[in-house]
Amino acid sequence: MRILHVIRSVNRVNGGPAEGVRQLMAATFALGQFPEVLTLDAPDDEWVMSFPGSIHAIGPVMFNYGYTGRLDRWLRRNARDYDALVVHGLWQFHGLAVWRALRGGPVPYFLYPHGMLDPWFKHAYPTKHLKKSLYWRLVESRVVNDAAAVLFTATEEASLAAQTFKNYRAKPAVIGYGIVVGDTARLGSAEAFAQARPETRGKRNVLFLGRLHPKKGGDLLIEAFAQAAVGDASLHLVMAGPDDGAGTGAAWKNLADRWGVADRITWTGMLAGDAKWSAIQAADVFALPSHQENFGIAVVEALALGVPVLISDKVNIWREIVNDGAGFAESDTLEGTVTALRRWLALDAEQRTLMKMHAVACYQQHFHMASAAQRLIDVVTPRTRHSHDAVTRQGLDSQP
Repeated sequence: MRILHVIRSVNRVNGGPAEGVRQLMAATFALGQFPEVLTLDAPDDEWVMSFPGSIHAIGPVMFNYGYTGRLDRWLRRNARDYDALVVHGLWQFHGLAVWRALRGGPVPYFLYPHGMLDPWFKHAYPTKHLKKSLYWRLVESRVVNDAAAVLFTATEEASLAAQTFKNYRAKPAVIGYGIVVGDTARLGSAEAFAQARPETRGKRNVLFLGRLHPKKGGDLLIEAFAQAAVGDASLHLVMAGPDDGAGTGAAWKNLADRWGVADRITWTGMLAGDAKWSAIQAADVFALPSHQENFGIAVVEALALGVPVLISDKVNIWREIVNDGAGFAESDTLEGTVTALRRWLALDAEQRTLMKMHAVACYQQHFHMASAAQRLIDVVTPRTRHSHDAVTRQGLDSQP
């Protein structure tokens, strides 16, 4: 089966969808499938040249919306050579282009919104939501509602997506999501992180790993850390991730100064490869009090390495984590973040060891990408066959 994944960019700096496509490709390869990726990145972009799979890069584009006539032309020439297309993300030109190329035709397309239909954005950015509402009425509702299926990573995401816009008639399919992790013993080391960041050696490290962006709740974590760390000199906070470019990192550092914990926080910037895995290996607990998180790849990476997680109940996979005893989830407020951190601190050594074991088991049961990749194939296959059968019957019926 030939499946083409269409995405605005495969640059990991752009967040979860790009990393998710890489993980999904790896898992699908392992199942004997050979998917391809179409991106609006430039062919000579570093992240394109190092991409681990078959990729068609037809950029660059000049505007954030991602419009380019090259995409229309490419799809007209090539889209019908595939059994199905999977569109990643909303609100940009690549979704509209796929809809225009395939609507009413024999090749179905599927849509991964990656949390972009979450009603949180409506309340957090009301002005942007007004613009999106207009675009929804004119364009995006057709892209979403005409998809053969809209693919969700969790039941929570599917439920929330139905609450954001009127005229929502999507055909939902919850297929999960995840990552592929090999031998965890080969993924970085706590010692390597301690050598690079000696102030963390011998500490009980609380790790934040993600973009320094307001929705991630890093400000809540810093304040909660300041409150919970009083009288416990062993606690240390590691804030790992790239700044959002809007001054969020500087604001959070100023907050740490005001709370008097600046000397107990390590800021690493973006971490990738062994440096990222080493940071996770060195962590005693992972914390993400996000205001909105469709999935949270970094959360699952922590689970895979046996690191318990402290998250908000706005991270859509929180139910699976709590039910499996792999961490704690509270509200995305300062009170909730303090509560989660203190609940973890109150555990004895035996309970913490058990939670680490539960973290690995939770990853293996719910968040290994191999399961999501197989469910994607299971969802795509019958619709693909139905489409091709319909075309075949139409051809036969039209014969004299």
